Amino acid sequence: MENKLNTLRTLIDEKKNIIIGILAGLALLVAGYFIYKAFFISPKNKTAADQMFQAQFMFDKDSFQLALNNPGLGGSGFLKIIENYGNTPTGNIAKYYAGISYLQLNDFDKAIKYLEDYKPAGEITPAMTYVALGDAYSEKKNDDKALSYYQKAANNADNDLTGPYTLKKLGGFQEKLGKYADAANSYKKIMDNYGQTSDASNIEAFYERALIKANKK
Repeated sequence: MENKLNTLRTLIDEKKNIIIGILAGLALLVAGYFIYKAFFISPKNKTAADQMFQAQFMFDKDSFQLALNNPGLGGSGFLKIIENYGNTPTGNIAKYYAGISYLQLNDFDKAIKYLEDYKPAGEITPAMTYVALGDAYSEKKNDDKALSYYQKAANNADNDLTGPYTLKKLGGFQEKLGKYADAANSYKKIMDNYGQTSDASNIEAFYERALIKANKK
């Protein structure tokens, strides 16, 4: 009996040492991450933000090709920011700008590439990113993918700015696909939840139109 107890204590001690070793390794990884973030990512992110300022200015002026490649005044285009600083928050935002720029330039494959690589955050950009992806896939005649992204946009929008906009976008595309009952449901959500917003100003007409078409099917 005593031998069994000694064996059990030995096994427990061995397990404890393994657990302690794992925890110590995790602690080193966490510490290493914060050191990497503080001394490598943060300074790089500031440099990236400084270099991207002119590209953002050109983007706001609808000069999308220049914003992507050569914004001038010593600044870097979005593509160069992504290449050099893609692992920073600014590099991530540059992917969104690049995706929207290519969308405006009708280069839908590149728009999809950068928008799908972008990691959205906050209350606004996730929904707007999914809408842009829906637009890109719609232009490529990939209706299933487009519908999926429009639905994803509506599911990720619950504020007065993006909520009614994404539902109206979804409803319009559902009508285009002949899904009139689904479209009427999307419009009804705007009436019920966002009735005081500008997107709801004529939404009742949209709802009635979709409902009439749904009842005719």
